[in-house]
Amino acid sequence: MPELPEVETTLRGVSPHLVGHTIRELIVQERRLRWPVPDDLIEIEGAPILSGSRRGKYLLFTTARGTLLIHLGMSGSLRVLAPSLPWRKHDHVAFRLDSGMELRFHDPRRFGTIQWIKGSPSDHPLLKDLGPEPLSPDFSARHLYDLSRHRKSSVKALIMDSHSVVGVGNIYACEALFMAGIRPTLAAGKVSLPRFERLTSAIREVLAASIEMGGTTLRDFLNESGEPGYFKQTLRVYDREAQPCHTCGTPIKRIVQTNRSTFYCPKCQR
Repeated sequence: MPELPEVETTLRGVSPHLVGHTIRELIVQERRLRWPVPDDLIEIEGAPILSGSRRGKYLLFTTARGTLLIHLGMSGSLRVLAPSLPWRKHDHVAFRLDSGMELRFHDPRRFGTIQWIKGSPSDHPLLKDLGPEPLSPDFSARHLYDLSRHRKSSVKALIMDSHSVVGVGNIYACEALFMAGIRPTLAAGKVSLPRFERLTSAIREVLAASIEMGGTTLRDFLNESGEPGYFKQTLRVYDREAQPCHTCGTPIKRIVQTNRSTFYCPKCQR
């Protein structure tokens, strides 16, 4: 699944092609995504794109008429290309631009969504209950510490909860917990404030590094140019079961938490 760095990479890639340009034509080949493509999305035709932004894993493109919201789902991608190029299987929606180029939404599993928001995006049901952005000043050790008090659920579950902080998916949770030296199974309520200081710093560091490298490529993700990210080459624990820890040489362990694989070093993480 594209995670926050992949979504941010996509935003940075497509925004220069969209912002300041006008959607001349909306082409919908398949409406049946996670939620149906709304009929009123047609209102975007003739509307200049004023800005592009990201909230969690949601892409937001603002016009004077409303906001285009896109979520890439499990396997979605956006590409800017010439309209003359043939549509591929699983190309579902296209936005034809006044530049002569076209933004196409590709989603083999159809778990993504395209929505049209009128009014404030922050009030939309998909966005209004999201936690702070991990790279923003609103995200802090004190924030996590206060949320975690008396919680028996794991610290990994806490940082992967989008109500606590957005965009810390499984890969980055494993990596950040390793960098902070915190065992992923530890109850969140037992993590001290100094350890949350290390964890918030690690979350910022691992996400920023992945964004710089274009996102982590695992299975489906390709960026807007079709090129993979390279952060996978720097992973310390994720998907390295039984391989030696880069720090101490202990074999990396894999367990399952809430139906997701968790990777950690049993010696470095306490």
